[in-house]
Amino acid sequence: MIVLIKRPTPSRFWAYTTPLLAVLATMIAGGLLFAALGKNPVEAIKVIFWDPLFGANAAYFRSQLLVKAAPLILIAAGLAVGFRAGIWNIGAEGQYIIGALCGASVALAAYPAESAWLFPAMVVAGLLGGFLWGMIPAALRVVFGTSEILVSLMLVYVAQNLLAYAAFGPLKNPQGYGFPGSRNLQQYPSAHNPELIAGTGAHWGVVAALIAVIGAYVLMHRHIAGFRIRVAGEAPRAARFAGVVPARLVVTCLGLSGALAGLAGLFEVSGPNGQITDSFNAGYGFTAIIVAFLGRLHPLGILLAGLLMALTYIGGDMAQLMLGLPAAAIQVFQGMLLFFLLGFDLLTNYRIRMTGAHA
Repeated sequence: MIVLIKRPTPSRFWAYTTPLLAVLATMIAGGLLFAALGKNPVEAIKVIFWDPLFGANAAYFRSQLLVKAAPLILIAAGLAVGFRAGIWNIGAEGQYIIGALCGASVALAAYPAESAWLFPAMVVAGLLGGFLWGMIPAALRVVFGTSEILVSLMLVYVAQNLLAYAAFGPLKNPQGYGFPGSRNLQQYPSAHNPELIAGTGAHWGVVAALIAVIGAYVLMHRHIAGFRIRVAGEAPRAARFAGVVPARLVVTCLGLSGALAGLAGLFEVSGPNGQITDSFNAGYGFTAIIVAFLGRLHPLGILLAGLLMALTYIGGDMAQLMLGLPAAAIQVFQGMLLFFLLGFDLLTNYRIRMTGAHA
């Protein structure tokens, strides 16, 4: 029989090896899934992981890598800080939506006026929108002791309904011939978030993601606040003796993750997406949870994991187009990453020993 033996301390070797094993296992299981759907598994894996980087038109797809990775990295960097403290924000998708709504509302309220201050004002509005949406579960936990997991998750559905209301109502384009959705901010120079270097896909959201990675690294590994966050997650009782105030920690972590998710929504609506529609949310807030854990809650790991997950987005779209794979199969393939990562994480804290049946 199989016996799990608790390790005295978590294994650093397995902590860094399990993400690689999770990716490999995902490729194998995904290949079996694609074969069951009647597709060539080797060809499908090649289209997803190889062709966007080295195939035909790879230069375009490599630029799209930054476009897709930026919101994932920006959101995951904020989530990871809270996760390290044992504070579980599962509602980043809602904070992402609210940040986009607040930022776009500022731009559309000023339309068609041109001003150098408009885009910075949108950035502030997006940040504050995400922050305040994150403060709802924070306040409810601090005051009433509610679960931030359930509250933040339920608020996603509230945000989605507000998004639909805005797209069909107050933010609807009056010149859109009755179709839902706002004006296209890509055609509004003061409100547009364009490429900073042509052909690279890099916009201000990419810059913000890099700043967030650097900032999270400094916070978690070079600042006393990061030490307190880690202690709070690993030994809550000891954290109180180290001067950690639980209520303040909850507010800080949920506020930070909400603000970064709001920024991601603002940069997306003013850049690649371009407008508020009822289908604006693309699941980045949920996918960022996978990115955070795949990156081992470490800022540099999140950077690499975000790029990998962005590759599956781009490769998945190519596989749907070229091989006829259903979108649901690609979503299952992406979800397998977290499934296998959590499974292999067992090796970090436990040794596996085979014993006789009598044991």
